[in-house]
Amino acid sequence: MSLLSIERAKQRLKRSDNPLLKGLLVCLKALRFGDLPLPKRPYQGLFLTHQLVINSLGYLARVLYWSPLFKSQINHCGKQLYLYGGMPYLAGPLAITLGDRCRVSGHTTITGRGCNPSVATLKIGDNVDIGWMTTIAVGNKIIIGDNVRIAGGAFLAGYPGHPMDAAARAKGLPERDDQVADIVLEDDVWLATGVSVMAGVTIGKGSIIAASSVVTKDIPEGVLAAGIPAKVIRIINS
Repeated sequence: MSLLSIERAKQRLKRSDNPLLKGLLVCLKALRFGDLPLPKRPYQGLFLTHQLVINSLGYLARVLYWSPLFKSQINHCGKQLYLYGGMPYLAGPLAITLGDRCRVSGHTTITGRGCNPSVATLKIGDNVDIGWMTTIAVGNKIIIGDNVRIAGGAFLAGYPGHPMDAAARAKGLPERDDQVADIVLEDDVWLATGVSVMAGVTIGKGSIIAASSVVTKDIPEGVLAAGIPAKVIRIINS
C-alpha cells in the first residue's frame, strides 16, 4: 500500500459519518497518543523503582567514572566536588584549579586559547556553582571567586576565537592578542541565566547580573546590573 493510499484512507475515516468508523477513529487516536485506560497505582510504584535505578546508576557513573576522569585533567581539585550530568567538555591548553565544595554541570564547556604563548589559567574558588550549558573561554586568565553562582547558559568570553578582519577570518587565522583579556568575578557574584561577560571585565564583590545581560565594562561591587550592554540599575542593600 502506497503512502498516498494510506493518506486517502485516513481522510475518509476522518470524514465518515458511520458510527463504527467513528468509534474506530477514536480508538486509533487513543493508541496514537498512548491515552489508554491503564491503572495508575502500579505505575506509581514502577516510577519509584525507575527513579531508584536511574539515580543509583547515575551515582555510580559520577563517582567511579566522570569525577575521576575530570579530576585527572585538573591541576588542583578541592574537597567535595559535585559533578553532575557527565563531564565538562575540555579543549585547548588549560591549567585549572578548583576550590572546595564546588558544583559543576557536566554540560559545561571549558576552553583555553590555543595560540597563547603560555598556558591559559582558570582559577575557581570555594563553594562555586557552574550551571548547565555554561561556556568558559579562557584567553589568558579567568578568576572566579568564592561563593560565586553562575546560572545556565552563561558565557565568559576571555577570547573571541576569530579576528575582526574578514580576510584573516577566511584564512582561519586566530584572533589578535589585543582581543584577549582577563575576566574576574569577585566573591559572591551571581550571574543569572544567559549572561555573557566579555574580555577585560571585572565584576565586583556581591554584584548580581540580571538574566540575558551582556557585560562589556567593569561592574562595581554590591550592585544589580542589567541590559545590553549591562548598566548599574541599583545598589543592593545588605
